[in-house]
Amino acid sequence: MTASSASLTLPLSLAKDLLTGAEWGPAETRDLLHRTAEIKARPSRYASVLRNKHIALIFEKPSLRTRVTFEVGIQSMGGFVVFLDHTQARLGERESIPDVARNLEQWVQGIVARVYEQRVLEEMAANIAIPVVNALSDKFHPCQALADFFTLEEKFGSVKGLKLAYVGDGNNVCHSLLYLAARLGVHMRVATPANYTPDADVVADAKRVAKETRAKIELFTDPHEAVQGCQAVYTDAWTSMGFEAEEKVRRQVFKPYQVNRKLMEQAAPGAVFMHCLPAHRGAEVTDEVLDAPYSVVLQQSENRMYVQKAILHALYT
Repeated sequence: MTASSASLTLPLSLAKDLLTGAEWGPAETRDLLHRTAEIKARPSRYASVLRNKHIALIFEKPSLRTRVTFEVGIQSMGGFVVFLDHTQARLGERESIPDVARNLEQWVQGIVARVYEQRVLEEMAANIAIPVVNALSDKFHPCQALADFFTLEEKFGSVKGLKLAYVGDGNNVCHSLLYLAARLGVHMRVATPANYTPDADVVADAKRVAKETRAKIELFTDPHEAVQGCQAVYTDAWTSMGFEAEEKVRRQVFKPYQVNRKLMEQAAPGAVFMHCLPAHRGAEVTDEVLDAPYSVVLQQSENRMYVQKAILHALYT
């Protein structure tokens, strides 16, 4: 993936925030991945993009990859980070979400938030003019999905026409993967238990965009059927943060959806395994798959920082 810096201009008026992954259309999404490649190859060119800008990181949930990649990424672009730990007190408990957002707007130039509820991000964005970036919510995880498709482009050269199987829970990661797959021309096959399918509105939007890009969105209940012939197999935790009360039931329901060597053998030769991490070894994935040479989970983690830098570049230039 190469492109000259001069040729990459995102029409930023289309969105001031990144809340779902659907803010940018196919062309803008493609440009964002090209910008990510440019930033990864020539980071020094972007060392002053966030000069004199303070970004608030608000985290209601624990984090390793998201916090570190945002903090290092922001600082490497000349910005400053203000970390607000809300793992003990949820946003909106002490004062209203609009009040929190409006106060922060007086001091910082952007908000990156990792929250339990998508509505929190939407309330913030509706009440302030500075950018709000979704660092994970109950419904979407756009930064992760963008990093995932960038990783696939590094591996395969292009994702257009690539077959990606997602196996497990139709959760926030699945939703953002669907949005991005449709915009990038990917053939995405989702296998979930019948009662854990992705949100119908998300699927409908992905299928609508897929008509324009010649992507393909398919839903399955049989993981072996979904994985057949795919170049990438993706899974996530069966129980996301916030759903811990369902863990015992979910472990039984999702047993047939474990990604193991037998399932990976159904994929195309040279297929890669993907996981957004943290992984529950022996549950949604076996050790032999997670640690296999074809696993690209660490590349996904690394690329989180570069794609997030590209997002911030898009929102601030």
